[in-house]
This record gives sequence, structure tokens and C-alpha cells, in this order.
Amino acid sequence: MVTGLGQCCWDTLAVVDSYPSPDSKAEAAVWEEQAGGPTATALVALARLGIPCRFAGVVGDDDAGSRIRQALESEGVDGAFLATRRGGASQRAFIMIERGSGRRTIVWRRPTGDPLDPREVPDAFLVGSSLLLLDGLMADASLHAAGRARSLGIPVMVDAGRMRPGMLDIARQCDYVVAAEQFFLDLGWDRTPGHFRGLAAGLGAPVVTVTLGAAGSLTWSGDEPLHVPAFTVDAVDTTGAGDVFHGGYGYGILQGWSVRETVVFASALAAMKCRQVGAQQGIPRLPDVSGFLARRNVTVPPRTAAEVSP
Repeated sequence: MVTGLGQCCWDTLAVVDSYPSPDSKAEAAVWEEQAGGPTATALVALARLGIPCRFAGVVGDDDAGSRIRQALESEGVDGAFLATRRGGASQRAFIMIERGSGRRTIVWRRPTGDPLDPREVPDAFLVGSSLLLLDGLMADASLHAAGRARSLGIPVMVDAGRMRPGMLDIARQCDYVVAAEQFFLDLGWDRTPGHFRGLAAGLGAPVVTVTLGAAGSLTWSGDEPLHVPAFTVDAVDTTGAGDVFHGGYGYGILQGWSVRETVVFASALAAMKCRQVGAQQGIPRLPDVSGFLARRNVTVPPRTAAEVSP
């Protein structure tokens, strides 16, 4: 069982030939609506890989909230700790995607309801959990959950998207910090492996990874930084790729794989997602990931970096 606390969202996505200039119009070649959000999407990825999951977050009592809850339930994610704020609006996002490149621009609105209170995250939320996922949102509840998980011997992983209030405190409670490049840039990273190693060591987590989009990722786990290239695919939309990476990373942790094996698997899962529009629609299942890796001469779990042909 993996438990996750954080953000969930209802996304509207439009694919256009090119970004429109001000005061112009653009016809959408594709128009999609589906669920998203960092922790929610990571849990959906794990659920599709066969891992039972439980989510704690906040929605409003609006149509978007109902759709988010239904989407999680349809994937088998337990939403018993997903709080509904009466009279509140759920988080929404509008995402414009450039055809051909997969690049996207996101305009979003945070939920209007109160964030989770630590009292809404009882120990019952963590019962049976083998890993806790956080995204750094709702800092008070996240810190409470991380502290309780550590006291119970449950490893904790945070998706550190950028520096925000409480994020450093949360990261220092984690066994795994898997961060976006912006998080380290906010810490003053000069983009060199040596400086990354120093910043990663300062966080105190045994394993720290920074994702770098098309450039792959860097990981520090007490030795020289490990670089894993990104897998090359015909990308349609990169929305949610980092979130899916976190799901794949969590799967590797649960399997007891090495750090290298875990990162390679997470990279493959994220790349495969990019072949379809939206954060969750394109998340593959385990047999599909196995086939993807096998065609690149990588086994599950992968054995050595020499076997990886991104």
C-alpha cells in the first residue's frame, strides 16, 4: 500500500499548432478533460502498476470535485481521506500544448477550500502503508504525516517542485527527495554535478534526484552523482511526466531495486506517458513498460547502465 497526501486537479487540455499571439484565436486540434495533480497522478501510476493506493487531499463540492473523486475511484485509488469542502471550488487547470513539440503552458487556479488540517490525517491514513508520497502542498498536514510515518518506520518521498513555505522542512523529513530542476535552482544550483552533490547532501535525505526534462535526471545517494538520460519517444504532451516519474520511482522503492534500476524504470514510465495527451491518460501498465524496456534491451528490473539505450 502506498499513501499519498497532496494536490489533485481537474485539467482541461487543448492541443494547438502554435501558441496564439495576443488578441488572436487558435483552433484546438485536440480537446481533453481529465484528472491531474502531482500526488494524485503519481498514485494513479502506481495503481496501474498493481500497487494499492490511498489518497488524502481536498476538493470542493463542485462538478470538478466529483469528477476528480470519480477518476481516482475508477483507478482503484482509495479516496476515503479526500476531504470535500462545502461551498468550495476544486483546483482547475487549463493547459495549452504545442503540436509537434509536446511543450505546454499551464494556467491554474488553486482550490478555494481550506487545506487539510493535521487532524484530518489520522494514523488510520497510514495503516498498511509501505511508502508515503508528498508534494509539499498543505505544509502543516504534510509535516504531520511525514513525522508520523517516520515514527512508524514508513519511508517518505517528496515531490519538490519548487521552493515554497515549509518545503525545506518537509524535505528534511524524507528518505527520498525527487525534485524538479526549479527546486534546486531556487537553492542556487549552478547546474554542475559537484554543486548538486553538495546541495543534495545538505538536505539530509539518503537519496536525492533532480529531474531535468529531456536531459534526464541526476541522482545522489552517497557516491558520485548518477546521470540517467531520458528515453526518446514521439512526445505529444509532457503534462504530468514528472508526476508519473514519481510513481515509477515509488514502484522501484517498493520492489527493493537499486537506485539506478529505480531511476531507469521511472524514466521509462514518464517517457511512455508523454505519448498521449494529459497527465493520466497515457500512463502505461507493467506489461507495456516491460515491453518498452525490452525493445531497448533493458530488463525489469534493468541491470546495468550499459543496457540502457534511451
